[in-house]
Amino acid sequence: MELGIYTFVERTPDPVTGQILSPEQRMRNLLEEVELAEQVGLDVFGIGEHHRPDFIVSSPATVLAAAAALTKRIRLTSAVTVLSSDDPVRVFQDFATLDLISGGRAEIMVGRGSFIESYPLFGYDLRNYDELFEEKLDLLLRLRESERVTWSGKHRPAIRDLGVYPRPVQDPLPVWVAVGGTAKSAARTGALGLPMALAIIGGMPERFAPLAQLHRQAAARNGQREPSLSINSHGLIADRSQDAADIAFPPFAMLMNQLGKERGWPPMSREQFEASRGLRGANFVGSPDEVIEKILFQQQIFGHQRFLLQFSVGTIPHDKMMRSIELFGTKVAPVVRRELAK
Repeated sequence: MELGIYTFVERTPDPVTGQILSPEQRMRNLLEEVELAEQVGLDVFGIGEHHRPDFIVSSPATVLAAAAALTKRIRLTSAVTVLSSDDPVRVFQDFATLDLISGGRAEIMVGRGSFIESYPLFGYDLRNYDELFEEKLDLLLRLRESERVTWSGKHRPAIRDLGVYPRPVQDPLPVWVAVGGTAKSAARTGALGLPMALAIIGGMPERFAPLAQLHRQAAARNGQREPSLSINSHGLIADRSQDAADIAFPPFAMLMNQLGKERGWPPMSREQFEASRGLRGANFVGSPDEVIEKILFQQQIFGHQRFLLQFSVGTIPHDKMMRSIELFGTKVAPVVRRELAK
C-alpha cells in the first residue's frame, strides 16, 4: 500500500492565538512538509486546488513543481484539480511539464470540486456541474492517449488534428478520479478503468464499501483491468492519543463549523469529534498504534492500494504538523507495510 499526505494548504486563524500566517510563510511551511514527507519514506504528497481566501493554492501544478525541485522520489499529485472549470489542454500541459521536472513523478487527481468558487470565476454554469466534468474528462484522456488530437464537445471549442505539448515522461500520465460518495461517479470511474480516490471524512467506513465494489464491478463489465483504489481521510498523529485529539480538535472544529455555516451543517461537538476517532469512525486522529490499527482495519474492508491523510484540517502549528508527518513515516508506515506484506 502506498501511504501519503494531502493538503488544501489552509490559511485560517490559529484557534488559540487568532493569528493568520502570511501566504509566503504558509508556502514555506508547505515545502518543508513535502521535503520531510519524502525524508521519512512516505510515497505520495497531494495538493488541492481552491479559489477562496482560506486555502492559498489555486494552481497545484505550480506548487508541485517547486516541490519537485526539492525532492527526488515522492510522487506528486493534485488533490484535486477541479477539471470541470478548467481547460483540459492546459491541465495536461501543466502536469506533463511537472512530470518532466520531477522525472516521472506527476499525477493528476481530477474531480468536480466540493467548493464551487471556480465555476463563476471562470464563467461556467453550475447547472452543468456533472456534464462539464464528464466532457472534460473525456478530452483529458484523449490528450494523454495521443500526441495529436481531434475532439469536439459542447462546452469547449473543438480541436482539429492538433498536437499538444510537451509530452510527459510517463506513458500514460496517471489520472485518478476523486469521488465524494456518489454511486454514479464510482461506476463511471470504473467503467473508464481509472483509479478512484474515495474521500471518507464522515460516518462509518463500512458505508462506503459498496462504492468500492461498484468501481471494481464497472471496470470488469467494461473489460478493464481492476483499477486501484485510494482512501483519503482526515487525521493527525501525535506521540500520545490525547495530545493528538487536543491539538486537532480546535482547528478542525473551527474550519468545519465555518463551512457548516455556508452549507447548513450543525456545529460539531467535542463528543462527536471523539466518536470519529474510534476504530469505526472516519478520522485518523491518535497515536501511531491507533492509526496503524485503523489503517489495517479499513484495508480489510476496501482492499485499497493507497491511503492518504489530510493533517491540515484548519491551522495546525507547524511543529505539530512536522511531528505528525514524522510519526506517519517512521512509526506508522513501516508497521503497515510489514503487516500487509504478511
